Amino acid sequence: MESPRPLLLCAVLAGLVVLAAAKPPHIIFIVADDLGWNDVGWHNDKMFTPNLDKMASRGVILDSSYVQPVCTPWHLGFCDWKYTPTYRGFDSFMGYYNGAEDYYTHNVIAARAEEILDSVDPEKDQLYLYLPFQSVHAPLQVPQQYEDMYANISTKSRRTYCGMVSALDEAVGNITSALRDRGFMDNAIINGGPTYTASNNLPLRGAKTTLWEGGTRGAAFVYSENLLEKTGYTNNEMIHAVDWFPTLLTLAGGEPDAGMDGVNQWPTVSSGAPSARSEFVYNIDDIDKNAAIRVGQYKLIEGSPGHYNGWTPLPPLVASDMVNASFAKHQLFDLQADPTEHHDIASDHPDVVSKLLDRLSFYKATMVPSNFPLPDPASDPKHFGGNWSPGWC
Repeated sequence: MESPRPLLLCAVLAGLVVLAAAKPPHIIFIVADDLGWNDVGWHNDKMFTPNLDKMASRGVILDSSYVQPVCTPWHLGFCDWKYTPTYRGFDSFMGYYNGAEDYYTHNVIAARAEEILDSVDPEKDQLYLYLPFQSVHAPLQVPQQYEDMYANISTKSRRTYCGMVSALDEAVGNITSALRDRGFMDNAIINGGPTYTASNNLPLRGAKTTLWEGGTRGAAFVYSENLLEKTGYTNNEMIHAVDWFPTLLTLAGGEPDAGMDGVNQWPTVSSGAPSARSEFVYNIDDIDKNAAIRVGQYKLIEGSPGHYNGWTPLPPLVASDMVNASFAKHQLFDLQADPTEHHDIASDHPDVVSKLLDRLSFYKATMVPSNFPLPDPASDPKHFGGNWSPGWC
């Protein structure tokens, strides 16, 4: 019998990945929805996330790991069966098609993950397991035992939310234990969150749906017991969510298509090499008439960044932090000197503004126009036994 293969755990919470050295790897990718920057133990010692903290401290914390300002792990379309997971490469799927579900009417995702692990031989099979937890997305629901862990928090919504984070941490701990017990182990990943429900992004500015760092920079780490060349430190190299696909594809023995948005970041993740990218687009929205781009240390915002523009404290929230404000057409920030975006330096560096506007124009020329269609009556669940279902377009 062959000796067990080394595995990798990668976490943006977004995720857990397990990789093998000699053979195509096992990959387990975990996503947490709407997790705030300040809602993990390695950023905030008031949070109880021991499983995540342990992996983060022993792996590589990614402090410049970016995600989209609005949801994407769900909302990818299901009007036609061909858009659903089992028609796009997955052998099996358990989940839901819309953006949120009641936590108390569905089976626990972690339990299903363990069932899948029991069906795979870690020596003969290669596994890709994608675990996009709804936690900690609304609705704010958690068993009382987790809420009680934060009894010192007076605000109900924040107390419940923090309990949800700890319940998520326990689920990740259960999964990593199952991986270890079954001879798989290890790799994980973590994403950003909205202060306007109950999460918190301090000291970053803004929240989900905004172009500020608080709405786009995710708490993230990568952990591996065998594959990382450099561990126990914070990596500040630029990484975007679109980079994970070509990175994991390369590790699995594939070859990324030259037309992909993302780039292979394994040298950066594994050994701290300079990032394979020097710029990225936060978003371009021709409905809201705003956009943002980062090139090197500089970030340019065009138009209004969104509706949540302050450095929102922990709940209870202050009303003045929740309203939209007026901004110059273009704002420029030096994220190396000013990561919390307090100082607009556009008037001091018109040359930099011009350079970033040129890059933004380049991307605008190739973008797909924004699309927010009206509901289609053919999708009504009454046509499908009371369930949301594909097959109506």
